[in-house]
Amino acid sequence: MPNYQNYILSNLLKTSVIQKAIDFFTTRELIDLPLTEPFSDAGVYALYYFGDFQNYRPISAINKNAKTLKELLPIYVGKAVPKGSRTARTQTSVEQTLFKRLEEHSKSIQSAPNLDLKDFKCRFAILRDNEVDLIVPLESALIRKYAPLWNSCVSGFGIHHPGSGRYGQSRSEWDTLHPGRYFADKLTGDELNLDEIKDKISDYTKKL
Repeated sequence: MPNYQNYILSNLLKTSVIQKAIDFFTTRELIDLPLTEPFSDAGVYALYYFGDFQNYRPISAINKNAKTLKELLPIYVGKAVPKGSRTARTQTSVEQTLFKRLEEHSKSIQSAPNLDLKDFKCRFAILRDNEVDLIVPLESALIRKYAPLWNSCVSGFGIHHPGSGRYGQSRSEWDTLHPGRYFADKLTGDELNLDEIKDKISDYTKKL
C-alpha cells in the first residue's frame, strides 16, 4: 500500500514568489476611476471604497484612516487574463483586457444611484510574459488575505450580461443592493431579501 503523503505537492504558494507579488501589489499608489488612458495589458486589480454609503462606512473608515498603502482594505479584487489563457493556447491575446475590465466595473458603479464613482479608487499589478501565469494565484492570494466584501459577502458585482435567454434568473445580491445595471433590470426571477443582504454586510463589518 503506497504512502499517499509522499505524493502531496505543498507549500509552493508560500514561497517568496507570491509574497513578493503581494508586496508589490500592496505598495502601488491608488488611481482614480474611471481610468483615462487605455493600455494593453493583463493583470490583477482591486477596488477601494472611501464614500458614505451607510453599509460600507466601516470599510471606508479603514481606508480613510490608513497610514500606509498596505493598510488599505479592498472592497473587490479581480483579474483580467489574456484571451486564450483559459483554453491553454500557446499564443494569447492581451489587448486591453485589464483596462476594459476596470472600465466595465466603473460603468457598473456609475449605474447605481446609491454609489458614486468618485468614492472609488483602484490599483493593479500588470503581469507580462512568464509572469502572466501568476495572475490567478495572485488574485486568489489577495482574496484569501483580505476577504473583500464584494468577493466574500455580497455576490454578483463581477458578473457579465447573462444573455437574452437567461432573463428568468434572479438579480444578484449586488444588483439587489445597488439597482441600476441595465441587464439586471431585465431579470424576472424571485427577488432576494434586501434586509438579509444588509445583515450579512453588518456581520462582515463587525469582524473588521
